[in-house]
Amino acid sequence: MTMTSTSLACSSGRYGGRLASLALALCLAAATLASVAAPAAAQENPFSWFTNLFQPAPQPGQLKRRPEIHRPARDYGAPRAKRAARSEEKRSRPVEAAEKHKEPTVPPSYFVAVLGDSLGQMLGQGLTEAFADRPDVAILHKGKDSSGLVRDDFYDWTKAVEELLASDEKINVAVIMIGSNDRQSLRDAQGGVLEPRTPQWNEAYGHRIETIAAMFRDKKIPLIWAGLPVMKSERLSTDASAFNDLYREYAGKGGAKYVDLWEAFATEGGAFSPTGPDVNGEIVKLRAADGVHFTKAGARKLAHFIEPDIRHNLDETIQQQSPESPAISAPAEANLPAEETQPGASEGEPPPPAPKPIAGPVLPLTGPVRAPGGELASRTPVAKGLPRQSLRQSEPQPGRADDFSWPRN
Repeated sequence: MTMTSTSLACSSGRYGGRLASLALALCLAAATLASVAAPAAAQENPFSWFTNLFQPAPQPGQLKRRPEIHRPARDYGAPRAKRAARSEEKRSRPVEAAEKHKEPTVPPSYFVAVLGDSLGQMLGQGLTEAFADRPDVAILHKGKDSSGLVRDDFYDWTKAVEELLASDEKINVAVIMIGSNDRQSLRDAQGGVLEPRTPQWNEAYGHRIETIAAMFRDKKIPLIWAGLPVMKSERLSTDASAFNDLYREYAGKGGAKYVDLWEAFATEGGAFSPTGPDVNGEIVKLRAADGVHFTKAGARKLAHFIEPDIRHNLDETIQQQSPESPAISAPAEANLPAEETQPGASEGEPPPPAPKPIAGPVLPLTGPVRAPGGELASRTPVAKGLPRQSLRQSEPQPGRADDFSWPRN
């Protein structure tokens, strides 16, 4: 009997454990089904899975939805119009400020004519950049590419200069840089062919240089003749150096000023270098790949050596055109008589203080210095100290510690 009751107890215990496990599995399955069936409700209430355990499962296809909240539509018409008006006002404000502070354009009154071949055209570009801070200065580009003083059948510079000076175009100063295309045969006035750099060729070429320079001299227009720089090719450099000698000689005869540019673009040994210091002192590329022309920085440096003569002439022209400034007159109060009183001052009031002079008394700064009594100031005599006031040995004085005379008084 005892064994039977014990077996029944064990069986009932195992059966109860299985029922508990089955109930727990059913609860978990129901919770999972509830969480899948109603995700929206689970999002609203984190404990909805627990409450769904005690509610019937929803029918397939039937899900709970969040209640829709109907809010009145907002009217954004008026604020948008105000924002558009403010934006339009902000956009127009800088334009109005720029127009208000826009500096008046200064019409050019000083004109620089730049003539020559492709090198002269680059010089004109450099001068335009150099005088960008002077709106009253205009650079007139009168160059002609691939031209020169030899091939007058292609472009006659003598005739072109004559027509330019005969026109009404105002020119204050002229600059010419030419010669990069002139290493070729030249035909003289008689039609003969002259070989380059022969004595006859040099004479005919120099005559054309002097003729052009004299045309500007007769019109009282200063002419600056720029020399050729060192070239990459040794043969071209030799010819350019010979041309510079002709420019220096014959342009000077015609009244023009010659400016040498050889050392400005050469090394310390006189050789060609594509790089070098620019106008700011930085090492940059100055020459083009062909070894003849210039980069933008090189053209600016080229103009740097022509610019001082132009600015000097510009300052002289401005001084000649400006009227003489009137002398500064003394204040009217300084010319009033001493007896005349200021208007509005009553007889009982003290007279106003005398007007201050325009300048104080003139004192000499290099004259001799005088003492208060009028005598010339002299050097202070060297003080001579007494022997007993110095460190040197002297005779003992009576009563002093070094007085060993006997008997003592």
